[in-house]
Order: sequence, then structure tokens, then C-alpha cells
Amino acid sequence: MSDLNKLTLAEARDLLRKGDTTSVELTQSCLTAIDAADALNAFVHKTPEIALERAKAADVRLAAGDAPAMCGLPIGIKDLFCTKGVDSQAASGILEGFKPEYESTVSQQLQESGAVMLGKLNMDEFAMGSSNETSVYGNAVNPWRREGSDTQLTPGGSSGGSASAVAADLCLAATGTDTGGSIRQPAAFTGTVGIKPTYGRCSRWGVVAFASSLDQAGPMTKTVRDSAIMLEAMCGYDAKDSTSANLAVPNFEAMLTGDVKGKKIGIPKEYRMDGMPAKIETLWAEGTAMLKAAGAEIVDISLPHTKYALPAYYVIAPAEASSNLARYDGVRYGQRVTLDAGDGITEMYEKSRAAGFGSEVQRRVMIGTYVLSAGFYDAYYNRARRVRTLIKKDFEDVFASGVDAILTPATPSAAFGLGEMTEADPVQMYLNDIFTVTVNLAGLPGITVPAGVDEQGLPLGLQLIGKPWEEGDLLNTAYALEQSAGFVAKPGKWW
Repeated sequence: MSDLNKLTLAEARDLLRKGDTTSVELTQSCLTAIDAADALNAFVHKTPEIALERAKAADVRLAAGDAPAMCGLPIGIKDLFCTKGVDSQAASGILEGFKPEYESTVSQQLQESGAVMLGKLNMDEFAMGSSNETSVYGNAVNPWRREGSDTQLTPGGSSGGSASAVAADLCLAATGTDTGGSIRQPAAFTGTVGIKPTYGRCSRWGVVAFASSLDQAGPMTKTVRDSAIMLEAMCGYDAKDSTSANLAVPNFEAMLTGDVKGKKIGIPKEYRMDGMPAKIETLWAEGTAMLKAAGAEIVDISLPHTKYALPAYYVIAPAEASSNLARYDGVRYGQRVTLDAGDGITEMYEKSRAAGFGSEVQRRVMIGTYVLSAGFYDAYYNRARRVRTLIKKDFEDVFASGVDAILTPATPSAAFGLGEMTEADPVQMYLNDIFTVTVNLAGLPGITVPAGVDEQGLPLGLQLIGKPWEEGDLLNTAYALEQSAGFVAKPGKWW
């Protein structure tokens, strides 16, 4: 069978179970697609030997008849996850050549479930960015193009390589991380599905830290069913992560009934932004109508502190980044530059960090250090933390009123061209996270589902926000939306 790389996780799993294909054949199909797609710059560390070795081991498990759902399925791993003996750079020059002696908990769990790692995926440096333009490896490229144009588009960020690889069928699924929308925004830009689970649902151990109170790993897949399958393998309690929740992991796939009769779906008035493209507004209305037709009850809700979310996020996230990235000092980790005669330890710190960090990381570290400094700590950082509490309370009040999920746009636009939002105004880039950061600040689960295309044929996504720890219910609502939207468009192959 040709084009095995175009299968979904669920389809490939079922073929493997029936014996109609093997993991080695699936893996080889993906490796061939990866080698032909260098123009997308999605895979930055290819691991074909590891992939084929794991595929052979998976075939043995499958033949024995006792294999988990992910067994034998080829996936990509975002470069933020530490992978034993394989480059794990977080797309930064300061970690060049770093090959950890350990495996992140999430990638370890996927490996134990029999999943096959094809390689490491491009991303924004230290996950700081919304366009995958801050990577030391160069830009990841969206496989989608505007109709009649060959302008290269962003796949979104920071999990841009993951989104691009899944959309272009280079892998069946991929891991991503989401600190302010870094799974959901790239998924919306590439016509894929991305879920950020509740904070604490997936272990953060072995994932290079950006902002520890916001970071959360999740799957990026072709369908909602695939997200349910992969999320189950990624979740679970981890004693090595002090923020990991000791909760049973349900069978998410078994909860996909598509029945949303009687569910209350909230529509927040604060998400109707000035200047939002008409197509996004229309898509949101269509999504609302789809859920209503499926039997859900639509209610208008208010999340009054939404307008403060972006400024609060861009104080808290850089503050935590400033603290987390202090460890990259040229002493214990990463690059150390060659020093001039007479240079001391201070010069070593300064020169190593200046050479190793890109401009966006430097910008955020400086912002973070500023808001944590004496005299500004209360004015900025503590105030932002209080705002965060108010945002969380907004959601708690809405869910306490009986709302089961909240429907919003995923992004304020379709994918934009690489280089269109330049360094000149970083705030324009930050505004891309306007619909997603509240979910991280409140620690809630959120999912993006592709629901339509804009006037230029580019995919657009809708976001559903759920109650804490209710990923199963959220996935089921997303499944109902996916079934109604019937999104089947794929990018035309140009690479």
C-alpha cells in the first residue's frame, strides 16, 4: 500500500492490528516523505536508524498480540523534549551539541507505548515565538500556500515544525508544547488538531523549561480521535514533576460519542475583538450553529478580565523565562565562547549568553529580569499574578454556572507570510496569542479544531476550552464539531 504516511493514527493502528501493514513499512513511508521535504525545514534532527530499530521492535510486540494503541505508529518529537543520545537543542545556539543522557517523561511514555520516533522537530527558540522564525535552524515553513501565490507562510509557533510535519504527512502525529498557545495556534494555521491538556496532566520533566507555571505538553494530530489516542499515552502521574497531577488517565477515545445533546456551550462576548477579520467572525458563528444543531445549548457568557490577559501573560512568562534561562551561563550547560586575555567570569557569562541566545530570547529575558527587579516587582510581577487569579476566577464562575465548554476563535487571522511581522514591532506578533493565553493563565484544557478556510484557501480553526481535568468531555465536544465541520482540505504538494 502506498502513501502509508497519509494515514491517521487510528487508521494505521487498525491496519497494524489486522496485519495489513507493518510498522517498518509505515516508518519507511514517513522517512521517505521526510527526506523529500527539506524545503519545509520541519525535521531538524533525523533519526532513521532509531526509527527503524523501534519499528522492528514494535512489529514483534504487535505479532505477540499484546500491544498498546500507539505501538508501531511513527511520530515526530518537538526539539524541546530531551531525547537520550539525540540532539535536544530547544532550537537554540546555546544548547548546540547537547545530547542528554536521559529521556523526558512524555517521550519515554510514548517510547514504552511502542511509538516510533522519526526525529526532532523545528520550533521557536526556547518556545518563544508565534511564527517559528526565532529558530537557530532557520524558519519552519507551512505546507499550505495562498491560492495563486508561492509566498512562504508561517506554520505558527512555537510548535511550528510539529504542525508543518503533521499537515504535510511527514509523520502520523507529533508532540508539541503550549505555554501561551504554541500547540493550538500552529494547529489552526495548518488545518490540524492540537490539544493543550490541563496544567499538570502531562509531566514537564525533561522538557526544556520556558515558563514553568504555564508550560504543558500535548499532541498535534490529523484528527480529534488521534488526539484522544495519543494524549492517553502522554498523560499520567510523574513523581519527578512536582506539578504533576496524581489522577487516573481515562480512555479518552472511548469517550468520543459525538453526543453533545444538553451540553452548555459558552460564547464569550469579550472575544469579539475590534478589527477581527469577517471570515473569522463568520466561522465562529458557523461553529456555534453546528454545535446548536448537534443539540448543545448556546449561552452568552462574560469573561470580564480577558482584556488584561495578554499584558499579564507577557509579564509572567518572561519573568519565569528569565529565571529558568539563568542556568545557561557558559559554566554548566551549552556553549562557552572563547574568552580574551584578562576576561573574568562576568565576561564569560555575558559573552556566552550574547552569542548563544537569539534576539527574541534576549528580549524576553531582559523584560523578565526588569519586572522581577527591585522597585518593579510589585508594580509588574505581583500585579500580573493578581490579574491571573482574576482571569482564573472568571472561568471558574462560568463553569460553576453550568457551562460545559467555551467556543472561541483560535487565532485572529489565517497563517501570515514569513517575514511579514518583522522585528520592528514584536507586539504585533504577541497579539497572535490573544485568544489562547487565557487558557494557560487559568491552567485549563483547550483544543483547536480545523473548521474552514479563508478567502485565500488557508485553514482556520476554532478553539474549545474545557473544565479542568475534563479532557475526555472536551475531546467529545471537539469531535462533534469536527464531524459537523467536515474539514478534509489538504495542502497542495509543492515541496
